[in-house]
Parts: sequence; structure tokens; C-alpha cells
Amino acid sequence: MPDTPVFAHAAVAAPHALAAAAGQSVLAQGGNALEAMTAMAAAIAVVYPHMNGIGGDGFWLIREKNGRVRGIEACGPAGRLATRARYREKGLDAIPSRGPDAAVTVAGTIGGWRLALDMARAFGGRLPLDAILADAIRHAREGCPVSASEARYVPKELDTLHDAPNFAATYLNDGKPYAAGAIRAQPKLADTLAQLVHAGLDDFYRGDIAREIAGDLERLGAPVTRADLEAYAARERAPLTLRRRDATLYNFPPPTQGIAALIILGLFDRLNIAEPESTAHYHGLIEATKRAFAIRDRFVTDFDRLKGDPAGFLDPKRLDREAALIDMGRAASIPVRSGEGDTVWMGAIDNEGMAVSFIQSVYWEYGSGTVLPATGICWQNRGMSFSLDPNAVNPLEPGRRPFHTLIPALAAFDDGRLMSYGSMGGDGQPQFQAQIFTRYADYGMSVADAVDAPRLLYGRTWGAESLSVKVEDRFDPGCIAALKRMGHDIEELGGAYIDSLGHAGMLVRYPKDGRIEATHDPRSDGGAAGL
Repeated sequence: MPDTPVFAHAAVAAPHALAAAAGQSVLAQGGNALEAMTAMAAAIAVVYPHMNGIGGDGFWLIREKNGRVRGIEACGPAGRLATRARYREKGLDAIPSRGPDAAVTVAGTIGGWRLALDMARAFGGRLPLDAILADAIRHAREGCPVSASEARYVPKELDTLHDAPNFAATYLNDGKPYAAGAIRAQPKLADTLAQLVHAGLDDFYRGDIAREIAGDLERLGAPVTRADLEAYAARERAPLTLRRRDATLYNFPPPTQGIAALIILGLFDRLNIAEPESTAHYHGLIEATKRAFAIRDRFVTDFDRLKGDPAGFLDPKRLDREAALIDMGRAASIPVRSGEGDTVWMGAIDNEGMAVSFIQSVYWEYGSGTVLPATGICWQNRGMSFSLDPNAVNPLEPGRRPFHTLIPALAAFDDGRLMSYGSMGGDGQPQFQAQIFTRYADYGMSVADAVDAPRLLYGRTWGAESLSVKVEDRFDPGCIAALKRMGHDIEELGGAYIDSLGHAGMLVRYPKDGRIEATHDPRSDGGAAGL
């Protein structure tokens, strides 16, 4: 059933109710959207560990009340010991998915929190760090119920995950997954978060926590060192922009796939499809996705190693040419690579009109599965997206940032409306963004209905190996039959609300009275909250 939307003058949306409550609490204490989002990021790292954690990465888009949009890139590079030779000498043809050898890159998310709070103070934010992290520390110390999402989720490569160092002791109950609703505490993680309050967020990279992280990584044989942590800092990035109809859209530049999200929306706009939820609507989105992914897969890499300006792919004439290649009567066959990932998207808009779109992840569910004993931090496996082929678009190299599926999104409409939106879901993220955005902006659906409506996914996600078009049950059977006749390989997933088709959210602020309409996905364990 659709999530009940919130109407407020300051609001948040998150895939877990406790994360939304943490953001709402900060707003109630006078915090701004950046402070609220940091509280949500900390809380969600505790209560939704299969999807994200402080051992992962994050990306932020922030629209100031004066209209300026800024980005925070909080993704870490490969460690200085992460060489192709290191893995070849181990007899490996690819980077493993689990264990210390999968813990390839520095965790950037805490650096992103620090930079976001620096910005928050510049905008008048005054809440102390202990107030911002209070909910996260309490949930880790006292325990919180295991979410329905985590309990029903069957991770890929279960044996190697459960065998990863310290995983079972942290996330399993007598060797088995916790049942939904069971209380699980994470005392080591609580201590780590409390130390961050005491010493400051920089302690993660250059203090006592950094020393403990580096010591555990070295003992476990991971390629990230103390020097890698010391050298890391999140950085600002200018967002990519697309002018479309009556709005300016913003997404994140490489190393993320934000360019694909904007290309999809730019191409779909040019198809001039009048009827929503029609065969043409679905076909147009699928075909735009194929073309966007073909560009993404040959271009997107570490920002500092790009072979051109990504904005060139968003030039109107370039988009015109790409759109003209879409056959509205037949499915094209364009292979796309697998971009998996389990992630959280969250949004916040405060009563001054500052909006945040945020995404945080450890890549696969529970990342590498490697939980560092001294700190309780589960480390990401984002480095899996590197290749051991030196001629690949994203070859493994020390200091290089990996390809990211993570993409936060914002939109500013000419009439003054402001939207923060996004979704988790690997390769699905740009597709889900396009589906919920067009349903709201092009076809007039409400915020809640746009997020609730049935979704489709072209490609692979969450362990599915087929390059099919995956659909929920609620699609019109006549449209599904028509798509099959056009050559689409349709895979019906057998459910009305499927986790693998994203946990999306959307907030829209209206200019007349500053009212915000906010919702989060009924496919998740969260919702929206406001004041």
C-alpha cells in the first residue's frame, strides 16, 4: 500500500523509521537539513546494516536556500597495497566479494559527515555532535529491532559472507540470521560513535579510531593502511545539470553513474510520450536506459582520470542524436554490465528551504562482511567494481576511486518547487529515479503515488543474473504482452512490492507557503516525518 505522505514545513524521508525519527528530532531541536541528514546517516548505519554503514561511502547534493547546489564526494580510494599484482600473486582473476581481500578502499562516509557539518555551521547550524549522533549511539548501545527488510533478505554468496571475519559474532544469533523484531545491540559500534563525539569526526582518519582501524585491517591482511586513512578527506564536487522542460535537474558526476540518470531523463523527454503507464511509456524508459548505460560503461571512471567532460553527453544536440536512434517499435539489444549494490537513499528539506539528497552504502549487502574487532565497523567491498585488467575502464590502482552506482538527485522547477529524490538499487538507481520523477513531473501523479506505482528494471540486480526486464505484478498485463512482442525479455517477479526494485523516496517543497510533501517507499521499513 502507498506510504502515507507527510505535509510539513520541515521534513525528512528514510527507508527506516528510526532514521526518519532521528532526522525529525534534530529538526525539532532547531537543526538544519544538513544536521538532520547527518543524524539520519548515523542512525541508518546502525539500524539498517545490510544496506549501509560507517565502513562505506556516501554522496550528498545540497541546495542552499539561495539556489546554489553543491555536492560532497565521500568515497574513498583504493589502498596503497591494493595492486593488481597483489591479487594476481594470490591466484585471483577478480577481486573477491567477501573477506579482507574485498576491503580494498578507504571508507569515505565519515569524511562526508564532517564536511556536511562544516557546511551546516556556515549556514547557522549550532547543534553539538552529541545531539546529532545521540539516536545512533542509543540504538547501537541498547539494541534495536532487526528490520523486516534485513530478516527477509538472503545475501549473495551466503557462506563466504558468514565466514568473513567477525561477521557471525556481530550479525548472527547462534549462527543464524536474527528474526525480524529481535533486539540486536552493537556495543563496539556504539563505543566508536561515542569516541567520534568525544574526539571529533576526524578521529576516524587521524586519531585513536584510525589507529584501531588500521591495526585491525593490517592483522586481517586487507590492503588499506594507516597512511591511506590519514591521507583521506571528502571533497566538494560541482553537480551535473540537465535542463528539462520546466526544471533544472541535478545529479552527481563521476565516479558515480549520475550521468546515466540525466541521460535517461533527457532522452525520455525527447520521445514525447503522452500517455502514462502505457506500452510506449515503459518501452521508452527501457530503451533510454540501454543507451545511457552504453555511454556510462565506456566513460565513467575516477573523476581525476576522465577522458573528457561528462557535461558533453548532456549537450542538447548530443541527446537529440541519441534519442533519434531509439526505435519506438522494437527493443534494442545493448549489453550492460552488472552494477549491483545495496544502499540507502534519504532526503531532507528544512523550514528555510535548504534541501539535501543523500545516499550511503557498503556496496553489496553487509559489504565485505569483514567486521573490525576493535571498532565494530563492517567494511565495504566497493573495490569489487575495479578490474584486474589494466586496459579496463576502471582498473585497480592504489589511490584510484572505484566506479559507484550511488547517485543522489535534486530538481528545481521554474515555478519554485524544489524536489529531493532518489532510490537504492545498483543499476536500478537511475531507472527508478526516472520512473518516479516522470510520474510526478510529466504525468501529474502525487508524490506518494509516484513512489508507490509499480516499477520495472532493465538489467541485473541483487543476485539476478539475467539481462531481463523485471516487473512487479501490478503492471497492466496487456502492456506486458505488448512489450514481449516488441522483443523485450520480461521477467515477472511475482509480487506487488519487491525490494529489488528499489527503496525510493521523494520530497517536494512548494513555493507559495513553504509546505513540503514527503514520502518514502512502501517497499522499505521507513517513511517520512516532519514538523
